[in-house]
Amino acid sequence: MGSLFDEQVSHLTEDHFLVLYWAAQSEGAGRRYNITNCFDDLKYSGLTRTKQTAMATVAALDALRFVELRDEGNRKNIYITTHGAKALRQLVLEKAFSPKPSLHLKGIAS
Repeated sequence: MGSLFDEQVSHLTEDHFLVLYWAAQSEGAGRRYNITNCFDDLKYSGLTRTKQTAMATVAALDALRFVELRDEGNRKNIYITTHGAKALRQLVLEKAFSPKPSLHLKGIAS
C-alpha cells in the first residue's frame, strides 16, 4: 500500500502541492479555504487562468482523498485530510516544489 501512495504523490504537480499547502495553512490560521480562494491563488501564482483548471486540480486531490470538499452554505470548502498532510509532508521533504504566497492568507501566514 505504501508504494501506491508513493506513486500517487510522485505524480502530483505544483498546483496540487500548492492547494495542499494553502489548505493546510488556512486550517492552521482558523480560516476556511474554498474553490474561489483556490482559483484566485492559482491565478495569482500564474498556474491557471480558468476556474475549470482549479476545479480539476481540487477534484483530483479529492479523488485521491488528499482533500475533502464540504458544501458549507453557498461555498465548497477545501479541507486537507490525513493522507493529504502526509503527501504534503513528503513533497516538502523532497523539496519537490517551493511554496508560493496565498492571496487568501496574505498578511496571516508567511
